[in-house]
Amino acid sequence: MNSKPQSKSQPKSSSETTPGSVPALDRSLDIIEMLSDSPQGMTLSEISKRLEVPKNAVFRITQTLQGRGYLLRDRETMAFQLSGQWLKLATPRTPRISLPEAARPAMVALRDLTEETVQLGILSDYAGTIIDQVEGTQPLRIVVDLGLRFKLYSNAPGKLLLAHMSDKEREKTLSKIKLVAHTSRTITSKAALLKECERIVSQGYSVDYAEANEGIHCIAAPIRKPQGEVLGAMWVSGPAKRLPKARFAELGRQVIEAAEQASRAIEAHS
Repeated sequence: MNSKPQSKSQPKSSSETTPGSVPALDRSLDIIEMLSDSPQGMTLSEISKRLEVPKNAVFRITQTLQGRGYLLRDRETMAFQLSGQWLKLATPRTPRISLPEAARPAMVALRDLTEETVQLGILSDYAGTIIDQVEGTQPLRIVVDLGLRFKLYSNAPGKLLLAHMSDKEREKTLSKIKLVAHTSRTITSKAALLKECERIVSQGYSVDYAEANEGIHCIAAPIRKPQGEVLGAMWVSGPAKRLPKARFAELGRQVIEAAEQASRAIEAHS
């Protein structure tokens, strides 16, 4: 169900306040930024009203962005949404290879080994973003839309990225997010979460023991730059019945090896 944008504080186009700006470019960026905060999408009329920009100007901009593949439009609601094309611009890369390109062979191998969906994610502000996935071969499997954002405390990749931050960065991040329970196993204590981060760094992988969604488990490991900095997370996701807690150590080793393979591919192209 699509929700209507609130009209209490309508944002003004930055072209009205930025000296020396290019109005058409400013309007385009205004639309992009607004849609990034509206995952349900917005219609041409809603965009025009919210930005106080003529409909014909919004039409020209959205048609151009849609033609270039940066916007999608729902045929029923006629709402515009950002497409996964933006991930190509934001995806980390070395001078010669992007993270998805480097990780894809290892992801496929891990999927073939486990028969479960393998996903790839990166840190994005105070959350994570899924930038690639290789679907599992099981009839019932976990599949998401690329670009999906995930929290940094209630799932394996999020906790992994949080664990490998510097102490200062982690403290700042925790001050910006609220620890809300999604299931009975979600960690909602800062002290418990910090202890979990220490455990993750020590053992080399993280787990989601149905902490984000009931009945779904995942195991994640870090992909690193040649200098050792964590570039992203790779993880396997599946139903708890097929990924029980008794298999976490075994799967942890498999995911670590796959993530290390991706790290070696990045180093080889640096």
